[in-house]
Amino acid sequence: MKALIIFSSRDGQTREIASCIANHLKEVCECDVFDIQHVTDLDWQQYDRVLIGASIRYGHFHPMVSQFVKKHLAALQQRVGGFFSVNLTARKAEKRSPQTNAYTRKFLLHSPWEPDCCAVFAGALRYPQYGFFDRIMIQLIMRMTGGETDASKEVEYTDWQQVARFAHEFAELPGKMQ
Repeated sequence: MKALIIFSSRDGQTREIASCIANHLKEVCECDVFDIQHVTDLDWQQYDRVLIGASIRYGHFHPMVSQFVKKHLAALQQRVGGFFSVNLTARKAEKRSPQTNAYTRKFLLHSPWEPDCCAVFAGALRYPQYGFFDRIMIQLIMRMTGGETDASKEVEYTDWQQVARFAHEFAELPGKMQ
């Protein structure tokens, strides 16, 4: 069994989550992890499962996520598949499932791909790393939603135990016949 993890990350938290999942998966299988922006040619024959992770910025996934799914739909459908999204809305427990997270629900509704398992993880707030525009916009959004607005702070909301449970769930999915 060999897994492929593709991720789209804006500020690095989705990359960290993808790496964490890969570390858990390495207990049971080989695993390759690639940034979606650097994926050119894939040898799909070496993978029997694929996981795609994507972050939200201003209410949207990076366009490359949908493009990747459309381009590789046949290969995705032939393999065990998983999807996870990372966003600050998920810092609230009631917004941390594919059914209750509007961004993930919308993606799954409009995507031609139907992954076998999905998760939603809370991201991280990295005010000191943001440029002026992003810092102001994110502060405004956080103020409107009751979140942290202190621009000197970094807050990691990711529940790493939830990430580990999802990695285990993904690893335990039965394989597909090709």
